[in-house]
Amino acid sequence: MVSPPDIPIEIIPPANVDTAAQPYIAFDRVCKSFGDLHVLRDISFDVKPGEILCILGRSGVGKSVALQHIMGFLKPDSGRILVAGEDITHFNEAQMQQVRRKVTMVFQNGALFDSLTVGENVAFPLREGRGLSDDQIEQIVRGLLEMVGVAEMVDLLPSDLSTGMKRSVAIARALAAEPQAILYDEPTTMVDPLIANLLGSLIQKLQNQLKLTSIVVTHDMRFAERLADRVLFLHQGRAEFFGTVEQMKHSDDEVLQQFLELDAFVLPQL
Repeated sequence: MVSPPDIPIEIIPPANVDTAAQPYIAFDRVCKSFGDLHVLRDISFDVKPGEILCILGRSGVGKSVALQHIMGFLKPDSGRILVAGEDITHFNEAQMQQVRRKVTMVFQNGALFDSLTVGENVAFPLREGRGLSDDQIEQIVRGLLEMVGVAEMVDLLPSDLSTGMKRSVAIARALAAEPQAILYDEPTTMVDPLIANLLGSLIQKLQNQLKLTSIVVTHDMRFAERLADRVLFLHQGRAEFFGTVEQMKHSDDEVLQQFLELDAFVLPQL
């Protein structure tokens, strides 16, 4: 995997959204429980068009659950969720399919089709009623794979790829759908620092060149500090903090400071 070159496609910004006036994604007092387990408690936050929001917190605090609500895989018990100016809280599956044309998700495991090659995985969204020729699809696929630094993997199966390469291919496939927003679920989990750095560079490039709206779920404060325009810190299902990285560093919240101190702790080398 190499440093990504210039991005060869154009994403069309939302046509029905006044980008200066309203967020692209917003949670309004969202609650979600599974039995007696309260996962999201009165959560409110927003993500502006073209912004990167990082959701931080320890395992099991509801970070990935929040993403699943945006994709419509889960429904809130109360509260509202808005995407691209629409209240999607009670959307049915057919309506959510239209939302998923605007917002796509890069899953932690990549969620690639095991029986398809890398190239076929990336081509999959391009064959859904786009009217593109095989030559056009091949050109776009190669451009996207080159952009994420795995062009030489085009004919390999997902089983032949490392975890970092799978995530890069998953990002390329997400871009093939020409989304307006991308959700990343723990993109740096189980990858080495070099690959994590390259994935961070890629996410930054997507925001800078394509003006994509992004939400990145992570437990890595250093990764968030590099990427985030704003940060949402979840603790015991609640929004303990929502603001910029600088505001987060200077917060006097005891729980938040404990999290930052533990994240900064480095074991001495023996």
